[in-house]
This record gives sequence, structure tokens and C-alpha cells, in this order.
Amino acid sequence: MRRVAIVGTGQVPVQKKYELGLRELGAAVIDQALGETPKQRIEAIYLSNMLSDELQAQKHLAALVADEAGLAGVEAIQVRAATAAGAAALRVALLAVGSGAVELALAVGVEKMSAQPPTAALAKALDARSEVPDGKTLLSQNALLMALYLEKHGLPADVLAPFSVNAHHNAQHNPFAMFRDRQYTAEQVAASRLIYPPLRLLDCSPVSDGAAAVLLAPLEDAHKYSNNPVEIIASAATTDRFRIGDRPDPLHLAASAASAHRAFNQAGIARQDVDFFELHDAFSIMACLILEATGFAAPGRGWEMAANGAISLEGSIPIATMGGLKARGHPIGATALYQSCEIVAQLTDRAGPNQLDHPHTGMLQSVGGAGTTVLTHLFARLP
Repeated sequence: MRRVAIVGTGQVPVQKKYELGLRELGAAVIDQALGETPKQRIEAIYLSNMLSDELQAQKHLAALVADEAGLAGVEAIQVRAATAAGAAALRVALLAVGSGAVELALAVGVEKMSAQPPTAALAKALDARSEVPDGKTLLSQNALLMALYLEKHGLPADVLAPFSVNAHHNAQHNPFAMFRDRQYTAEQVAASRLIYPPLRLLDCSPVSDGAAAVLLAPLEDAHKYSNNPVEIIASAATTDRFRIGDRPDPLHLAASAASAHRAFNQAGIARQDVDFFELHDAFSIMACLILEATGFAAPGRGWEMAANGAISLEGSIPIATMGGLKARGHPIGATALYQSCEIVAQLTDRAGPNQLDHPHTGMLQSVGGAGTTVLTHLFARLP
């Protein structure tokens, strides 16, 4: 497998609602990611989306976006992994370039969640036979995890509020963030409207529209296309038991732990080498459990990292450095590609007021469903 780098990025501001369609948003971020790269050199597009079938009555989205972007004729394939779709598209593009099958590939994510209430469509990431008929949703399953966590460790209901505070603080300097103008205190988070007890409104990422893309090339050719390439040094994907109720310990995200372990082994680095972590904070409890599963916090202690500032820009393991899913927004198919763009910005010292102190290694972890499918990618600064 040859080494692969990101040589271009594209993103549009996350918004509550776009008038532009999926095809126009996808084409826009492709143009940004390509920059000066001639379109005729692109060989493949791997596009991620979760909800277009239900919300826009549109299948075959990858070919549609390729055509809109002036790239008819290229390989164009849609990639899905529920709420981890963007990370799956990134992995497929990486494998295509790394194997030598493709020289230049685009991973593109696009989602318009504003068309109609997405809750029922999102619930299709659960078991249609034994969970959905009982009224379970991704929201209710994360609420269950939060309730179990608080009960097991004897914690008050507001203990996770600092995760949202941190995300909104970081979003204020991100021009692509949906909530860059909204800052909250822990007290305001804890007083926000109950959505599904004990989850409150400000524990949850928002319904949003957006698109993002990255361009991948062989590392040996990276400087032909970019003055600021970033290498992807690992990619790993694992699964857990599909249903939370079938897991020996629902509060241990086994797929998160296994995916991170595989990625660290691939890259030949340790957890301590990671300078910042863009994790899947769709819900505050998920951010907490991921920190524990990946070993950054002991079981039952993830909340302390938010409380003591360890996850802040000045902390030992910054997370959501540009607002995360909570405050940048979570247009599902595009989310991991937004995070990839943000990691590239950090590793090339272009993150503006949120710039970390010359980080060398960034980590991305995306969660599909209720902790069922987890993908981990590691990125490294080039000399």
C-alpha cells in the first residue's frame, strides 16, 4: 500500500437550511477541493450521504454530483455507513489511491437534513425488526446510554454540560460553523429543554445542511498539487454488536476501542502521540464514552476531562477544535469530511484563532448508528 495525502479541501458553511440542492452543494465543494488541479485528472469520486433517499427522493447521488461538477465519465460511487458515512467515503478513497487503482480521488460528503423532520429516517440505522417497532430512535438510544452512565457512576444530570460549552466556545472563530454566534454556560446547557430525558437540547447536535470534500493523491506526488499536503497515516473500521441491548457492557464502546487500537498499530504510534482528537460528539454522552473507549480517560472519568479543561484548545487532548458536531453542525454525510478539512487546517497552521501549538498528529473517529460501526483515521503533518 502506498502512502496517501490530502492535497485539497472544500467546505461550505453549515446552515440550518440551504436553498441549493444536493448536486449544487456537492459540486461547489468539489470545485474548492480541486483548486488549480485540472478536472480531467480526477479518476474517482466517493460520495457519502445518509438521507437523500428519504428526504429528497434521490438515489444514485454520486453520479448526479459528478455530472453537476463537470466530471461525467469518472468512477462515481456512493458510500454509506449510517452516521459514519463521511468517514467511510474517506476510507474508500484512501484505499483506492493507496492500492494504486486510482491516482486522484475525491471524498465528498453532502447532506440536506432540513427538507423534513429526519428522526424516522435516522432511526433506520437501528434494527428495523426489533428496535424501530418499539419506537427506538438514535436520540432515545443515546438518552439510554446517558441515563445508564449517570446511574452507574452516581453523577448529576448536568455533569456532561461542559462538552457543549467547549464546542460552542471553539465554534465562534470558525466561519463554517452553524452556531459560531452562540455561546453557552454550563448552567444554560443544563437548563435547556428536555428532548428525551436525560438528554437536553444543548446535549445534541443540530439538524443542518452542508457539504465538504477532500482530494487525495499519492504522497510521492502530493507537492505537485498542494503546498500544504497532510498525510493520512492510518484508517481502520470495526463493528460492535448491532443492538445496544446485546452488548455485554453498553457503556463500553467496543468498536471505538478496537478501531482506535488498529489505527495506532497501523501508524506505529501510541495514543500519547495524538495532539488533538476530532471525535463524534453528536451527543455529549457519545463524546464522553469515546474518550473512555479510546483510553484518553478511565471508565467513568470522561466527564472530568470536560470539567477540568483537558478537552479545551489549551488542554492535554483538545476536541471539537472548530466546534465539532455540536456547534459546527452535523450534516451527516458531510460531517467526517468537515472534520478532515479542520484537521488539515490544524496540521498546516491555518486554523486561525483556534490554531493549536504546531500539532503533528490529528485523530478522527466517526460513529455509525448507536456505536455500531466506528472508523478511525490518523493524520500527520509533513516536514
